[in-house]
Amino acid sequence: MNLKEENESIKDHLRKAFSLKEDSASHEEIRSRLLDGGIITGTNLCVLVCAMIIASVGLNMSSTAVIIGAMLISPIMGSILASAYGSVSNDYPVLRNHLSGFGMQIAISVAAATIYFFLSPVKEPTVELLARTSPSFYDVLIAFFGGLAGIIGQTRIDKTNTVIPGVAIATALMPPLCTCGYSIANGRWDMLLGAGYLFLINAYFIFLAACIILSLLKIPKMKELTEKEWRRRRFRMVRNTILIAIPSIIAVYYML
Repeated sequence: MNLKEENESIKDHLRKAFSLKEDSASHEEIRSRLLDGGIITGTNLCVLVCAMIIASVGLNMSSTAVIIGAMLISPIMGSILASAYGSVSNDYPVLRNHLSGFGMQIAISVAAATIYFFLSPVKEPTVELLARTSPSFYDVLIAFFGGLAGIIGQTRIDKTNTVIPGVAIATALMPPLCTCGYSIANGRWDMLLGAGYLFLINAYFIFLAACIILSLLKIPKMKELTEKEWRRRRFRMVRNTILIAIPSIIAVYYML
């Protein structure tokens, strides 16, 4: 075997080793999993409120274990992955439906946390609360690669997904929303800005990562975009990514 053939063989092995399509579920199965995971039901909303109260107590008492437990039972990530599916498949009714559901989840979560912190006798911000008010570019990396791991886990043939719980802990969607509730309840608008930005980073980069993987898996389109429409969409995605990431990059600069 000459050098060229050996290089090609190595490339083939690497391509196969890192292939997303080798053990991916069918397109129908992926659609069913992601859209079912994003359905907003009365049960999901009850679990969401419970998770928010648990996370709020953990932040209020500075208990990392309790915060982790709340992140594991929260159903909020399902709406982000379902929205990503709607975006990639150009299924605009699905996208609008799940984005609306996601907005409702955010509103209910912040309201539940605000009520808890308004009633709580502990008013001073704990270390855990303050930790959610200073996002940086490292949070962007965590959210993006966590989102990649999450969507890859959700699109595998194996239904026993052990990835999502880890992603839920790493990307931490719940604590920033709880911190927003604390900020509103106690008039700490400086903390509200930082916590809201951290949640935006986590949600957006999970969404972006899911869109990238679903595009690579060639999810069927409900409507094909023209070249002009595709260029416009790509420009908006790049623009939004840069605009959302810029403050976090500046924050890293001042941390050095």
